[in-house]
Amino acid sequence: MLKIRHTIIALGMLLSPAAPADVQVGVGIGFPNVSIGINLPTYPNLVAVPGYPVYYAPYLNINFFFYDGMYWVFHHDNWYASYWYNGPWWFVWPDVVPTYLLSVPVRYYRQPPPYFRDWRRDEAPHWANQWGREWERQRGWDQRSHRPAPPPPRAPLPSYQQRYSGERYPEQLERQRELRQEHYRYQPRDPAMRQYQEHNQKAAPPSQQPPRQRNQGHGRGDDN
Repeated sequence: MLKIRHTIIALGMLLSPAAPADVQVGVGIGFPNVSIGINLPTYPNLVAVPGYPVYYAPYLNINFFFYDGMYWVFHHDNWYASYWYNGPWWFVWPDVVPTYLLSVPVRYYRQPPPYFRDWRRDEAPHWANQWGREWERQRGWDQRSHRPAPPPPRAPLPSYQQRYSGERYPEQLERQRELRQEHYRYQPRDPAMRQYQEHNQKAAPPSQQPPRQRNQGHGRGDDN
């Protein structure tokens, strides 16, 4: 329960709704929301990752996923999340990125960092190499047996967002919430995400910029 409570607090701090921000071309960091250079002209084509409750975007040149009712992007060694496909985005600390998302094999990253190339494409990235042994211990992450089982059903895609592109895209977070409540009734299955949804209105916005992740010995993966 302590671990779940810590996860909820961190998610609330780092994913909480706040003032809107423009999604701009080019990478920029600014709080309370983050511009990560994503400006999709239309709703992306999302495809299920076999054996995982996750979707990915095979035709985008970014690491773009959908899991448990939210969009996720791995960009410049950081994870970001949003309820809408074009953001605004919130930085997510490594401690609270969902395990099923971290378990997705390397082959489904459309723009993998260079150090991913040393690892087997049918295995998850070696996150402990990136985030350190303390993260590995706290998360209980084992590179050979990290994947939870059995996987839950995939969340339905929020296809109603296909109607909102270009100038119709709702940049105001309050409008985004209204449309989501009207058209998307899915309730998260991940315990931490479910608790976050229940408490997100009470969460305080983050007060500092996300740190650049340090590379902690990007080693060669074990292909055996």
